[in-house]
Amino acid sequence: MSATPPSVAPASLAPDGPTLATRAAAIALWLALVILCIAWELWLAPTGRGTLAIKALPLLPALPGLLRMRMYTYRWLSLLVWLYATEGLVRVGSDNGRAQWLALAEIALSIGLFVACAAHVRWRQKRAAAETNPATPRGEPIPTAQHE
Repeated sequence: MSATPPSVAPASLAPDGPTLATRAAAIALWLALVILCIAWELWLAPTGRGTLAIKALPLLPALPGLLRMRMYTYRWLSLLVWLYATEGLVRVGSDNGRAQWLALAEIALSIGLFVACAAHVRWRQKRAAAETNPATPRGEPIPTAQHE
């Protein structure tokens, strides 16, 4: 009986199309949100001396996890982006002119990043459940326990 080394994943666990697509979407939206946060506060519509550009810092630790497709990163990032969506909502109501449009862009990017992360996690969990229960035909919903 030969064991597969832990660094080599079985072929069935290799990333598939939806996994790679949601990863690419999450990385693109993450990058766009980081660029928006920095550009907004330094050049596009700065408030004060541009010190609010540090709001992009909490997003930076997510990049290695996104690139490595770590489920934990996709989960915590899907929660963190709601802070940016909230800031966008506040600034849509309080700012004027260009800053309102930037706030709308921040809301759209935050929601898009949430959807990409949630879809990535959901797809991988569904795929893992199908891998552990091969009797479940592909394309049919996986039965879940009912709690009463």
